[in-house]
Amino acid sequence: MIFKIFTWPLDTLIMVGEKVKEEVDKELYDLEHIQQKLVHLQMMLEMEEISEEAYDKQEEILLQRYRVAKELEQQQLREALEEDQ
Repeated sequence: MIFKIFTWPLDTLIMVGEKVKEEVDKELYDLEHIQQKLVHLQMMLEMEEISEEAYDKQEEILLQRYRVAKELEQQQLREALEEDQ
């Protein structure tokens, strides 16, 4: 019980760090999340909420993330297949 009192701040910090990592991974490597952002960006352009220049910049960033996420997914699939063999 006393041990938990002293480790509580550290446990909380670790939990917050894991949540931040989870959100960053989602933002950078989750294909579905990136696709949703691309669709949202396209809708913003069509509704003239952003300029075409801003659209191009954001699209390039999202497409680059998509390529990285797709490569990571393919690498994970290859590793899983190698483990099965």
